[in-house]
Formats: sequence, C-alpha cells, structure tokens
Amino acid sequence: MSKSLCTHALPIAHATPSTGRTRQARVAWGSRVVTIGGGAPVRVQSMTNTDTVDVLETAIQVKELALAGSELVRITVNTPEAARAVPHIRDQLDRMGVDVPLIGDFHYNGHRLLTDVPACAEALSKYRINPGNVGKGAKRDTQFAQMIEVACRHRKPVRIGVNWGSLDQELLARLMDENACRAVPWDAQQVMYEALVTSAIESASAAGEIGLDPNDVIISCKVSGVRDLISVHRALAARCDHALHVGLTEAGMGTKGTVASSAALAVLLQEGIGDTIRVSLTPQPGESRTQEVVVALEILQALGLRSFNPSVTACPGCGRTTSTTFQELAKQIDDFLRAQMPLWRASHPGVERMKVAVMGCIVNGPGESKHADIGISLPGTGEAPAAPVFIDGEKAVTLRGDAIVSEFQQLVESYVRTHYGTTDD
Repeated sequence: MSKSLCTHALPIAHATPSTGRTRQARVAWGSRVVTIGGGAPVRVQSMTNTDTVDVLETAIQVKELALAGSELVRITVNTPEAARAVPHIRDQLDRMGVDVPLIGDFHYNGHRLLTDVPACAEALSKYRINPGNVGKGAKRDTQFAQMIEVACRHRKPVRIGVNWGSLDQELLARLMDENACRAVPWDAQQVMYEALVTSAIESASAAGEIGLDPNDVIISCKVSGVRDLISVHRALAARCDHALHVGLTEAGMGTKGTVASSAALAVLLQEGIGDTIRVSLTPQPGESRTQEVVVALEILQALGLRSFNPSVTACPGCGRTTSTTFQELAKQIDDFLRAQMPLWRASHPGVERMKVAVMGCIVNGPGESKHADIGISLPGTGEAPAAPVFIDGEKAVTLRGDAIVSEFQQLVESYVRTHYGTTDD
C-alpha cells in the first residue's frame, strides 16, 4: 500500500478501457453463489439504512431489497454491537428463506471487529474495505493486513472500495509531490483521479501479497460526479483486470439521483466497464429503500444487458388523448406485472422478456401493439369506444365497457400461461 507511483501511469484523460474480461469473484452463502465479473451478468447491489443492531428491522429490509431484485446487500458494521448482531441477522434471513449474500461495510475499526467477533466474519459473504479509513501511518498496513488475513482465513472475497471523500491523504500528498516534479504537471483533477486509481490498485496488490486470491478482489472508486466516475473507471479498467463495482457515491434524491446514475452507468456499461452496480439514491420522505434497486434494474434492462420484468411500452399522451384512461391502465398494468413477477419468475421462466404495449390512440396504437407480444390500443378523444388487443402481432379481440383493465389483465395472465414454460416442463 506504500509503493511508489508506477512510472508508466498516464493522465486519466488519455487512458483507454480494457477490452479483456475481468477476473471472476464468487460471493456465496450456503448453496447460493453470485458470480461477479469474468463474463457473469452485471449484478445489482444495494445497502440497508437501518441500525444494524436492530436485527429484525435490518433483516426485514434486507429481505425487501432482495425481493426487489438486489443480488447482494451491504450492511453497516461499525460497532462491536453491530458486529455481534450480524450472525443473528443472517440466521433470521435463513429462517425467512432469504439466501441473499450479506456484505459487511467496514471503516476505521474493521480490523478489530473482524478479529474480535469471528462469528461476524463468518456470517458475512464479502467484506468492503476502504483503504482511506483503515488507519494512518505505521498502523495502516498492519490493520489492512489484519482484515485481509481474516478474509483469507474465512475464504471471503473483498471489495477494495476507494472513496474520494475519504481518500488516503498520505498517498495524495505523495502523488502531488511527484506531480510537482513533472516537466508538464497534471492539473489537480488528474492528480485526484490518479490517487483514486492508485489507491485501489496498490491496495489490491497488497491484498494479493498477503495471500488473498486475486480473483477474490473487487475494486471500486466512488465519486459523486458523472464525468469523474466515467474518467476514473475507464482508467481503472485499462490498468487492472479485477472485477469492478460501479456507482456514484452520492447520486442524490429523486429525479436528480436517477438521471445522474443512469447517465454515468449507461456510458460505462455500454463500454463493457462494470461488473456490479449500485444506484445510491437518497430516499424521498416515506419512500421505500427498494427504489434504488428498481432504478438499477431498469438501467440494465434499458441497455439490453439483462431482463428482470416484462417491459411496458406506453405513449406519453398528446392532444388526442385528453382522457387519462390510458395513463391509468398503463400504471395498473405495470403495477400488476411487478406484483406477479415473483410468482411468474419461479413458475414461468422467460416471462421477464415479455413485451406489453398500452397505447392511447389510433396513430401509433395498433402499430406498437402489433410489435409487442401483447398490446392494447385504447380509444383517443373522439374515437370509437373500443380497445383492440393484439397478440403476437395479430388482432385477437376488441374490449369495450368498464372492465377493460381487468379483462386485459386476464388476457396477459393467459398469455403468460400459454407462452412461457413452467418449471415442471
């Protein structure tokens, strides 16, 4: 962790992303194994915001996040009480039938907690270590080594999670001194980027020297700016082959957080950079923590990288659709599909790729409905009060009256039963 800066390092702006595959890490609990990197699907992570000491509340939120689609869930482990609660959280989840792997988030005292509470070290499936917060001076390398040794002993993968809000100040000072000696010094932003990447790579190298399998190392460099995240991870991908976790460290609230995360992740994922992601949204008052999972799933599905839920195509509305009927139907169908997916996913594999269209008038309604697996074209203003339904490109039936929503839902259910195989097939 105290090696000198590699002489071949380039300014981040000039780095190009690697075209090779990353190593593959395996994060497991019981018979559940989540592969990360090495050609595995891009995985979705989230993090609880409960007090970890509250075993039941934390377990319930972990379950909610897992049911929403989070494949890995991180929990804060910041005190001895929190560390002692971890195995009880794991036991509670096991009793609930929730086998999602738990990640322990450690800062400042992780070396003590993992050493003093071995049951915590065993119950977690992965550790997150921030090299900027493992200690200062002579203690830093020793305390980092203690955490890696525990990971080796319990055979747990580790995420080296660098954060620009808690960057190793000694490393940053060293790089600034080296930069001052350059014939053409980099600007301050480039030095910051280099510090993030160097911290991650040197820490990963140090973990390997201590004995951790390089395949068990996942790297992240978290920043809050969209362009900063893209630049840093392009450089990171160019200079290492470890699996990469990608996400803004503080995306923000509501639309701002959703747009910022989508903009950053879309660019990187389209370039093949990123093996696991998190959308770090600040929840709106009263909003479920699961919203960040929903956004992450939507990003991956929009990019065509994974399919999680049937997609609903719905028009935005215009002067032809002054009625709100199609808006209400689109929302009801979308809610209906999401509610049914836990059952359908288990009994009808492939249903997550189904395409549904809910359109508002005759202009694009029939055409879009024909392109969907099943679609409905609602009457616009002044059109005949009829709603033709198209199945596999062919007009199947025309719905009329006050029961259009329930009848269309029945048709969707019938389509799922007849078009997607069951697990008993």
